[in-house]
Amino acid sequence: GVVFPYSPRLGRYNLNFHEAQRACLDQDSVIASFDQLYDAWRSGLDWCNAGWLSDGSVQYPITKPREPCGGKNTVPGVRNYGFWDKDKSRYDVFCFTSNFNGRFYYLIHPTKLTYDEAVQACLKDGAQIAKVGQIFAAWKLLGYDRCDAGWLADGSVRYPISRPRKRCSPNEAAVRFVGFPDKKHKLYGVYCFRAYN
Repeated sequence: GVVFPYSPRLGRYNLNFHEAQRACLDQDSVIASFDQLYDAWRSGLDWCNAGWLSDGSVQYPITKPREPCGGKNTVPGVRNYGFWDKDKSRYDVFCFTSNFNGRFYYLIHPTKLTYDEAVQACLKDGAQIAKVGQIFAAWKLLGYDRCDAGWLADGSVRYPISRPRKRCSPNEAAVRFVGFPDKKHKLYGVYCFRAYN
């Protein structure tokens, strides 16, 4: 499976524990366990924002120590903020997905689309607009690679690169995050997902 950090449109550190659980479920995944995050860190996950884990702790994985992330002179590892109030404390979340039961694809379309047009274009193609968990699963488990930014169900725009190259994530294989653009005016492609019955 694959672990991915998630924060909502509102920006970082906006989820209490229960909202974090819900956010992962909404993206076709579950909140990650410490063991899953640890394995992801050992595989190179480096993320400087703290996120909830399934045991109610708040942690983040650092492979390249640097000043804003615990200090330059610290050892790489999973940094632990400890346990926080599940109702009042707000962080990001680490989600986990290993579930891939369908076809993930970039929809070839004659024009770029607003968010609503993107949703409709996938439906018209017999699919649904893809979720964040689905783009990470396709990227990690299938090596999906596409240098086209596309809408996803949560209103974010991302693209998966498994073969780094000049204009497409030159330094690392990653799911690149463009942001949460204006849904009515910003035009992008779209990633769709068709579940196998």
